[in-house]
Formats: sequence, structure tokens, C-alpha cells
Amino acid sequence: MGLLSGKRALIVGVASKLSIAAGIAEAFHQQGAELAFTYQNEKLKPRVEGFAKGWDSELTFPCDVSSDEEIENVFKELGKHWDGIDIIVHSVGFAPGEELDGNYVDVTSRKGFLMAHDISSYSFVALAKAGQSMMREGGSLLTLSYYGAEKTIHNYNVMGVAKASLEANVRYMANSMGEKGFRVNAISAGPIRTLAASGIKSFRTMLTENAKRAPLRRNVTIGEVGNGAAFLCSDMASGITGEIMYIDGGFNITAMGPVEQ
Repeated sequence: MGLLSGKRALIVGVASKLSIAAGIAEAFHQQGAELAFTYQNEKLKPRVEGFAKGWDSELTFPCDVSSDEEIENVFKELGKHWDGIDIIVHSVGFAPGEELDGNYVDVTSRKGFLMAHDISSYSFVALAKAGQSMMREGGSLLTLSYYGAEKTIHNYNVMGVAKASLEANVRYMANSMGEKGFRVNAISAGPIRTLAASGIKSFRTMLTENAKRAPLRRNVTIGEVGNGAAFLCSDMASGITGEIMYIDGGFNITAMGPVEQ
């Protein structure tokens, strides 16, 4: 019996085998959860369907998270297969690539700012709004953040501001949904070489510097984030809500990295 035996989870955001959402899906599968997935567009459909089969699932649904209609349709279609859901994982973030390179004030546009907040932050609320009627008692919602929500990170720019919005979202959603018995949390993961991260200029430098400064002297893996997600969405974490859990090798606790003698 795994931590998530008997639970059903919808995972939004699997784009490649290297994505954090893939690490979460693998951990959930290992812990006994039934899984369903969304894909952003027709181009990604075959890829996500292939991943889903690897996790013993045939439930994949189209979902552009900027569309309320598509989000609502996911749960409408999912309801034809499941009579309830226990977990929603939101692993989605986007900002125009040209706004993740350069001086924040100079490169940030109104359109890019709104897009980053809509896709990276509001979509979590939209998923909760559409999915809450299907959620079973003790249901859990989880999203993914990054330390750039709290401190400035070179070239992270508008994504950092959007992640700050997302973390505030977690707290307000937790308060809003707590009376229904639902929990809402986030994981702030250290930098990981994912498809989304490739859009950030000098990302390799971020990885190197993170590994130097983190107390564990290394970067974390998608598997480690997945294991943390499985815990947060299990009954073992039934008293935890509104929290941002760091899985970053301890990077967030340091003010200065190791000093060479």
C-alpha cells in the first residue's frame, strides 16, 4: 500500500520526461495513485498520451489554461470516467522569452506581465474553481513555485513577480477552500533543467551557483520534488495547508555560500 493508494490525481503540466510534473507523476504512480493528465495543444497530445500509458493511464484531455472553457471541459470529461478526484497538481508557468533576459523594468511589457500572471498564477484558481465540485473529502491542490518569488534572481524578471502572486494565491485559496476540507500548498523547487527553464538566459549559471551555495552542495532532482509532492498530497500531511515547502537542497536558508580560504 502506497501513500496515495485509492487516490485519483489530475496532473496539469507534463510537457517532457524532464519536467517537474513528470517527476510528480512518477512518484504518485509509485505510491498507488490513479492518474489523469492534460496536454496544452494537439502537438503535445501524442507525447502526453505516451507518458500517460507509462503510468498506466489512458486519461488525457486538452487544456489551454488561459481558457476557462477548456478548463471546465477537462472536469466535464473527467467526470465520465471518475466519480470524484482527490488531487489537482498545477505545474504550469509561462512568460514571453524576451522578457526573461535583461533589465526587468526595461524588458517588461504590459502584455507580458498580464500573460505571466494569467498563465502562471490565475490558472491555479481557475482549476480550483472548476474542479472543486468533483473533489472528494480531504482533497488536495498543489502548485510549483521558485525562490524568485521571494528574492530577485537575475533574468527571472516577470516570472518572479508572477510566482509571488502564485504564492499569495496559495494562502488565499487555502483560506477559501479550508472550510470545505480541501488543502492548498506549493513546493518551491530548486532550479532543475526543464523545458520551461531553458527559456531563462544564463540558466546553466543558475544551476552552478545554486549547487555551490546550497547546504547539500548539489541541485535537486525531479524525483525528489515528486516525493515531496506525494507527501504533501497524502493523508500524512492532512494538517498542512497554505504552505510553501522548499525542496532546494537548503538554498533558501543561506545568506552567503561557502567562503574559500
